[in-house]
Amino acid sequence: MNKKNKNIKNIKDLIEDIQNLDIKPIKDTRVLVAIDFGTTYSGFAYVHKDNPDNVVVNDSWPGKEGVSKAPTALQYDKKYNKVINWGYTALVEDLDEVSDDSEEQCPRPVELFKLHISDLPENEKPWLPSKLNYKKAIEDYLTQMSNLIKKTLKKRWPTLIFPQQVDFVLTIPAEWPPHTTGIMRECACKAGLITSFDSDHLDFTTEPEAAALHCLTVVNQHNLRPRDSFLVADCGGGTVDLTSRKLLPGGLLSEITERAGYLCGSTFVDKEFLSWLGRRVGFQALEKFKSNCYGQMQYLVQRFFCTRIKFKFSGEPTEYRTIKLNLQQYDLPKYVTGEHRKKMEETGWVLKIDFNSVKEIFDPVIDQIIKLINDQLNFSNEKCTAIFLVGGFSESPYLLRRVKETFKYRVPITAAPAIPIAAIVRGAIMYGLNPNIIRDRILKWTYGIGVCRKWVDGKDDINRRTADGLIFYFYELAKRGKKVEVNQKFWEEFLPIRSNQNVASFNIYYTPKHNAKYCNEPEMKQLGTLRIVRSNNERSGINKRIEFSLTFGRMEIKATAKNKETGKIYNETTFILDI
Repeated sequence: MNKKNKNIKNIKDLIEDIQNLDIKPIKDTRVLVAIDFGTTYSGFAYVHKDNPDNVVVNDSWPGKEGVSKAPTALQYDKKYNKVINWGYTALVEDLDEVSDDSEEQCPRPVELFKLHISDLPENEKPWLPSKLNYKKAIEDYLTQMSNLIKKTLKKRWPTLIFPQQVDFVLTIPAEWPPHTTGIMRECACKAGLITSFDSDHLDFTTEPEAAALHCLTVVNQHNLRPRDSFLVADCGGGTVDLTSRKLLPGGLLSEITERAGYLCGSTFVDKEFLSWLGRRVGFQALEKFKSNCYGQMQYLVQRFFCTRIKFKFSGEPTEYRTIKLNLQQYDLPKYVTGEHRKKMEETGWVLKIDFNSVKEIFDPVIDQIIKLINDQLNFSNEKCTAIFLVGGFSESPYLLRRVKETFKYRVPITAAPAIPIAAIVRGAIMYGLNPNIIRDRILKWTYGIGVCRKWVDGKDDINRRTADGLIFYFYELAKRGKKVEVNQKFWEEFLPIRSNQNVASFNIYYTPKHNAKYCNEPEMKQLGTLRIVRSNNERSGINKRIEFSLTFGRMEIKATAKNKETGKIYNETTFILDI
C-alpha cells in the first residue's frame, strides 16, 4: 500500500471512529415550562432562563381568559377517535347550551382519566368509553396543551425552536405507583413535548415537593427561620398530598418524613353531594340522568353546587342560608319512580339544602384530610411550626377553618398562600431552575436484591429449597423511611454462587414493606436486572468478591457492580427513581 492510500485509509478509520463515538449534542435550552397535570384542572407556567425572576403563569385558555387553570376534560367525536374540544370548551357552561336534538349531541366528555393511573380498585375508577384507553386520553390532553404551549411561547419568542430549546417539569402525585413517571414520559413523548422517550428535556417532581418549594417564597412572611419545620398539604381535585420539610440555611429544603397522600380531593365532595341527592331521588334515577343527560348533571354539580355552595361554605351557621334546589329545571324528575317520586311530588320537586346537609356532604372528605395531617405530624419527630394549604381545594373556607381549629394547640400557624391554585406550577419552575435546592428525600420503598445461600434444615421452609440445596431470599440494601441525600450510595459485597461462574445476574427489587424476606412476597416488584461477565482470571483467581451498589440520584437509581479487589467496573445501569 502506498503512502497516499495509507493516509486515505487512516482518514476513513478516523471518520468511522468519530461516528462511533457516543457524543451528545450540546444542550441549548432557552425556556423552562412547568406543567401541573391535575385530576380536575391543569395548568402551566413558563420562564426564560435569561430572566428567571419573570415567571408567567398562563391565564389564557380556549373559551376562557384570566384563569390559571383549565378543566382536565376532553370532548371527542362520536367514535372517540378525534378530539373536538378540550378544557373549558369541552364542558357545558350553561343549560341553554345543552341540545335537545340527539343528532346534534356530542358524546359524553371524558374527565378524571388521570385517576386510572392510581391504585383505586377497578370498580371505583371513573368512567371511560370502551373505545378509549386512559393513556390515549392523557396523550390527547397533553397534545392539546403542547399545542397551546408552543403557540404561547412562539408569541413571546418567535425564534424559539420548540420543543428542542425547551425544558419541561411535570408534577406527579406523591403516593402513586412506581410506573407513573414512565407512563407520563411515554405520553409526553407521543404528545410532542419531547422528541424521544429518554430525552433529558423532561424532569419530574412530586406535587407536594413543588408545593413546598413554592412555600419557600412565603416562609419569611411567617417568621420561619432555618431549622424550622413546616407541613405542606396540596389539596387538589383528586388527591391530597402531604410533605413535611425542614428549612435549611441557604434556602435549601430537607425532607423529614415520608410523603403521604390519599384520594380525598375536592371532587370527592362533589361525589358526596351526588350521594346526598341520590338518597332523595333514588340512585337508579340519578344514574339514568347521568347517562342520558350528562351535560345537565355536569351543570348541576359545577354551576349549582360548586358555585353556590362548595366554594362559599365556611362552616359558620350564621353565615349560611338554606338554598333551594328546584329539580324541575332539569330532566331528572322523569327518571324518578316509586316511593322517591311520591315524596318528591309532595315537595314540589324542591329540595332544601340546609347547613347540616352541607356539613354532611363535606365532613367525610374533610375528616380524611384531617386524619392525613394528623398522621403526618405523628410520624415526624420534629416540632411543626406551620401548616401551609395549597391547591384549588385549599381555597375552601371550611377546609381552612377545620384545619386551624383541629391543630391550633399543636401548630402555631395555619395559612393558605396567595393564589394557592398556582402553587404547584410555580414551585415546579423553582425546581427546574435549581434542582439542587432539594437536599434529600425520604425513601418510600425498601430496595434490595435477590441472593441465595445454603438451605438449613429446621430453619428454612422446605418448599423454598432448590434442587441443589439452596434458598433464594431478599437482601435489603436501603430501607423505606431512610433519609437519602442526592447521590448517596448503598453497597454490599457478594460472592458468586459457584467459583467457575462466568455470568452473574443481580435482580433488583423494591417493596413498600419495611421488612421483607423473599422476592416473591406480595407487593414485591422487580425494578430491573444488572448482568455481569467475569473473565477467566477472575473465575480462577482470588479476585472473586463483587461489590454491588445502588446510588440514588435526583431522578434515577444507578446500579453498579465492580470487582472489589481490582476496582474494575463490570457494568452499571440506571432505573427511573419513583420519587
